[in-house]
Amino acid sequence: MNRKEQHESNIFFHIDVNSAFLSWSAVKRLNAGDSADLRTIPSVIGGDSSKRHGIVLAKSIPAKAFGITTGEPLAAAVRKCPSLVIEPPDHHYYSEQSRLLMAYLGSICPEIEQVSVDECYMDYTPVSANYESPEAAADIIRTQVRERFGYTVNVGISDRKVLAKMASDFEKPDKVHTLYLREVPAKMWPLPISDLFMCGKSSVHALQNLGIRTIGELANADPEVIALNLKSHGRLLYDFANGRDSSPVETVHPDRKGVGNSTTLPRDLTEARDAYPVLLSLAESVAARLRRAGKLCSSVSVEIRSSTFVNSSHQMLLPAPTDLADEIYLYARRLFDTLWNHDPIRLLGIRTTRLTNSGEPEQLDLFSLGLQQVSDTHPRDTAPETAPVVSREQSEKLRKLAAAMDSIRSRYGENAIRRASDRHFSGHAEKDT
Repeated sequence: MNRKEQHESNIFFHIDVNSAFLSWSAVKRLNAGDSADLRTIPSVIGGDSSKRHGIVLAKSIPAKAFGITTGEPLAAAVRKCPSLVIEPPDHHYYSEQSRLLMAYLGSICPEIEQVSVDECYMDYTPVSANYESPEAAADIIRTQVRERFGYTVNVGISDRKVLAKMASDFEKPDKVHTLYLREVPAKMWPLPISDLFMCGKSSVHALQNLGIRTIGELANADPEVIALNLKSHGRLLYDFANGRDSSPVETVHPDRKGVGNSTTLPRDLTEARDAYPVLLSLAESVAARLRRAGKLCSSVSVEIRSSTFVNSSHQMLLPAPTDLADEIYLYARRLFDTLWNHDPIRLLGIRTTRLTNSGEPEQLDLFSLGLQQVSDTHPRDTAPETAPVVSREQSEKLRKLAAAMDSIRSRYGENAIRRASDRHFSGHAEKDT
């Protein structure tokens, strides 16, 4: 690709730490004087089963040779390899390593979108003049991470974010791969459908029942048939299979604050009807914090973490700013329905951004009764659900009800008044942001 072609469209990197938990724990042990490198022996990162961490969170390549898989019980892994070394996770250390990595990448290019503790997107376009080519820049990043931090990353390069993600999952570790739109038929279509980003086990099963085994077969299938069987998620997968993705890198600047809450669930959820009360509880918490801060949000995002610790998120711009739990919940539920691929859910989160002061005049969109914009860490959903979910009359009634509930809680405590649906949910709050 020559310099002229580079500037005709944005070039994205997806940077992913190779087996992050294992790599970071290996570096920690080596720095402490341990002679054994966890990455070169049969080893896994696991933990206390009584705290729902009794599964394999990450595995070494030698452990993989014994048939050990991520997500399986530690007891099963030990049966496959009795000499297996089990290292408990150190999430505080992992968070610090993640922070250092993102700070380094941000020093190369500030256009960074972190999507999990060990991966991010980078918009290479603003710094393209500093390098001979995207591949050369990615190779510098890969080499410097290894030399500076002691672990390796894969870098995927593309003119579409979703394809950059797919490219980074090609051969590992310590590799740079490209998957430009023009390369999709040759490099991506021959792959099994299970390799497609966001295609979970239930989606794979549904597609296989339609006779679809490869990504190319999905890309060339009838999109109406796919949508009929997999709803909006099917449309998303069909677009991914064709390399369609217009989403930009969503850079979070230091002055762009938000309010959010997430919860680790006491058991994995496998039904949407069980997830909805959790979303409502989270929406209540977030909305109450917005009102206490005197803020309105104009964007809502939903985060899902699967039982195998795969994170995904989806966000939406709202027709009008809000601080109401019912509005936040209904938009979050719509996002959840679009995002969830039916893998068991370990964590759910809601985050609100684009905050404004609640006392500021509200600028109404003439089309707010019929339009909304959707943007996400993955490509946009094209579902025709465009009308606001709560009318302005309902908003005023809900605002009065929220004020009354806030008053009761301020006098008698947070649990003095709760929704009936809250009784169905008892989770462990993981973080407020």
